[in-house]
Amino acid sequence: MKILVSPCLLGMATRYDGKSKLDENLLSFLLINNIDFYPLCAEQLGGLTTPREPSEIEKGYTAKDILNGKGRVLTKDGKDVTSNFVSGAQEILKFCKSINITHAILAEKSPSCGYSLTYDGTFSGTLIEGKGILAQLLSDNGIIIVKEYKDLLKD
Repeated sequence: MKILVSPCLLGMATRYDGKSKLDENLLSFLLINNIDFYPLCAEQLGGLTTPREPSEIEKGYTAKDILNGKGRVLTKDGKDVTSNFVSGAQEILKFCKSINITHAILAEKSPSCGYSLTYDGTFSGTLIEGKGILAQLLSDNGIIIVKEYKDLLKD
């Protein structure tokens, strides 16, 4: 089994604020169970710097809309970074297909990686149901987004 993992969850400083979101239990789980994992950040692969201005999917649109050419991903100061998000997600999908990655463990709430919750596009901290760009693209292409990584051993 090969797993894509949001690098911030592994302690890499790839988040928009230049920090990580280390999940020591996840890292231990991957290492102890000898799981092949690949840390890739769609936002960095799409050409965005770290740190970077926070971004959200435009209010009223979904990741599926963005992937279909409708709506935008905007920074807090209004810069359109849609192409960065989409191209980074597409690069990761290509990589996943090239080495047969079947599952992904992603950071929730991110406009790239959110797998069930994202911010509502107002930069008010309000969460809504929905996927980020990468999570949507991977799901649409048959890659399973893992919500409880311990379930990986059940497959």
